Amino acid sequence: MSSQSSHPFAPLARPDAGWSFTLVPAAGEGGGSFRTSLRRKPAYVARGQASDPERAAAEAARRARTRLRRYCAANVLNRLGTLTYRGEGNHDPALIRDHLGLFFRDLRGRLGGDAFPYAWVPEWHKSGHGLHAHFAVGRFIKRSMIEAAWPHGFISIKLMGNLPVGSTPLSEARIAGGYLAKYVAKTFADPVARDLGAHRYDVAEGFQPDRLRFTGTSREDVLAQASAHLSASPHSVWDSAESEDWQGPPTVWAQWGGDDAHGSGGAGCVGGAVVCSSGRSGARAGSRSTHPCEGAGSAPAPDHYSTHTG
Repeated sequence: MSSQSSHPFAPLARPDAGWSFTLVPAAGEGGGSFRTSLRRKPAYVARGQASDPERAAAEAARRARTRLRRYCAANVLNRLGTLTYRGEGNHDPALIRDHLGLFFRDLRGRLGGDAFPYAWVPEWHKSGHGLHAHFAVGRFIKRSMIEAAWPHGFISIKLMGNLPVGSTPLSEARIAGGYLAKYVAKTFADPVARDLGAHRYDVAEGFQPDRLRFTGTSREDVLAQASAHLSASPHSVWDSAESEDWQGPPTVWAQWGGDDAHGSGGAGCVGGAVVCSSGRSGARAGSRSTHPCEGAGSAPAPDHYSTHTG
């Protein structure tokens, strides 16, 4: 085999194999991987019946935090708030979901009745006080309105700040989305938090960002197509060749717009293995990806979800 054909980014010999890249234009972010011509059709696995529950939970967490983070960025949800309970608190996951539903319906009415994008994530207090909720919105709302819509306790809300000069609302939204994504990931790792079931987070209906899929013969090809669509070059790119622990297919993640001076725009990542667009975990169990922006307050780990399911 020639040195050219053995290179992961070499021209393809098979027309049914290639790179697939999913771009979320409004979020300025996308990811994809190389797909071979021989693809195993995933078998259906009933809920709770995975052969490796811990790995299944980790991969589900990465998919959930990616969707949530991109939703927040695409809708520019750059204001982050917290809703808590007074007294002994609330220990009923179903009740907090009901309260949050009423909270956002009340806010909508107070703001004139038009739907607006939002996201929320419940979290258990470490002190045993029960549940509280973190939420993000993308518009100014008077504190008095929020307090009136949440009669159960206390509220806090702030615009994401303390960013470098030149930061944009998209940069702020990426940080807010990163925080919510971190809380979602905790619900998959914590056995107690898993009792939240399917309602680990929720978002307003009707505001899911569009996704575009590009296919090509190389990593450079799909990145060029995505960049042409956005009329800009990515300011942050990660590829699996940079990770010694990577075991999945060649994978790439990129981010555009936001704040070049701030690198990735500060979405905040949650460490651990990353998932490529084939849905398989790339890094070895127990290891950490060598993604250059790992760590709170920096770029999101490239936790891509399947391009044909997401």
